[in-house]
Amino acid sequence: MSDHKEECECHNELRMPLIGEKAPSFKAETTQGPISFPDNYKGKWVVFFSHPADFTPVCTTEFMTFASMQEEFAALDTELLGLSIDSTFSHIAWLRTIKEKIEYKGMKNVEVRFPVISDLTMEVSKKFGMLQPAASTTQAVRAVFIIDPDAIVRAILYYPLSNGRNMEEIKRLLISLQRTDEYNIATPANWQPGGEVIVPPPGSCGAAAERVEKAGDDYHCLDWFLCLKKDPGKNK
Repeated sequence: MSDHKEECECHNELRMPLIGEKAPSFKAETTQGPISFPDNYKGKWVVFFSHPADFTPVCTTEFMTFASMQEEFAALDTELLGLSIDSTFSHIAWLRTIKEKIEYKGMKNVEVRFPVISDLTMEVSKKFGMLQPAASTTQAVRAVFIIDPDAIVRAILYYPLSNGRNMEEIKRLLISLQRTDEYNIATPANWQPGGEVIVPPPGSCGAAAERVEKAGDDYHCLDWFLCLKKDPGKNK
């Protein structure tokens, strides 16, 4: 019985929040001072991401890319928030090295101004399921949580320790989610901002027939269940 209890406790400890659930709340020390989540981020979207360790090559390229795009995310009412199981002192030393010494793909003198959480106790990592024992028991995998202004988890991306993330894809997904919320639409495969979007499917046979019959300048239908229209947020 005790072994089963320990197994359950371990499973619960590492469970990540799912899409549609409230993101776990926490307080933490960061490179920009203490934060309280989600209180300090009310009304904002958040891209919360973990990385395995400071002074590692893949993480360095990711942080430089995120930092170079920070203003682009800010224009989308979005804050960036990083985490690794390292101390604040280690974070600061690493970020100073990035700014003073590293040049990558035309990026140099890059200053990382978004907060990076120090998670030596692994408390936050465990709350978000960022630790995956088969990969590492001491390093967080490359997790990304896109969290909306109501602190609801809207998207989750997980990458292994060895492979860097595509920040442009994270931004594209964020814009897609924002479009979905504002205009009640969906986005098709490989959608890019400005591309056609999908009109929600009709709820009845009558509505389906009427939708196809009324197709014209506002939208067009490939069949009753698949109608598309121009991106309503194209000029935003």
